[in-house]
Amino acid sequence: NHSSSLLFLLSFLFPVEIYSLTQRDCEVVAVNGTNPRLKCTFSSSSPISPLLSVTWNFQPEDLSRSTSTVFYYLKEPYTPSAGRFKGRVTWDGNIERYDASIIIWNLQPTDNGTFTCQVKNPRDIDGTIGEVRLRVVQKVNFSEIHFLAIAIGAACGLMIIVVTVVIVCRHRRKKKQAKTIEVADTELSHKYEQLGPQTDVALEEPSKKD
Repeated sequence: NHSSSLLFLLSFLFPVEIYSLTQRDCEVVAVNGTNPRLKCTFSSSSPISPLLSVTWNFQPEDLSRSTSTVFYYLKEPYTPSAGRFKGRVTWDGNIERYDASIIIWNLQPTDNGTFTCQVKNPRDIDGTIGEVRLRVVQKVNFSEIHFLAIAIGAACGLMIIVVTVVIVCRHRRKKKQAKTIEVADTELSHKYEQLGPQTDVALEEPSKKD
């Protein structure tokens, strides 16, 4: 009896602790149409009970709308039979590993809001409730680092193209100049060959007069 009383006291001193993702309160950004995994891990001062239960609820971004049940686990998973998440939620946790995660399928813009994960493990029935704020976007938003990397890559690529063009142009210019000089030398050589005999006669006449 003393041990039972001690366990009952410890259940209030060390209740169930919930950890959503890596933080108690966090924001998840997911692309419309994808299947994000909402992670919820927990710890308990008591051994895992067969009566352990997991409850996932959803509060829409529009606070005027009521909270709806997303998922429930008690010995086995129970998916909602009606509502916005009907047929769109599956269990992806492992109680023995203190994991109570779920997967939301075919994410929609109306899924913007706050998801809560509550675990009750008798005798631990009072503890924190993990929260995941989900933000649905149409496409992936690149961070400033991504933009900077793209800008640097584009600049480097442009520089390579410019340097390549300059080298090719210089090479073609030199090749063209060399060809021009070669053609000029060939023409001069032909002219010299044609004028060769007359030039020899012109050079010999002055010597005869002497």
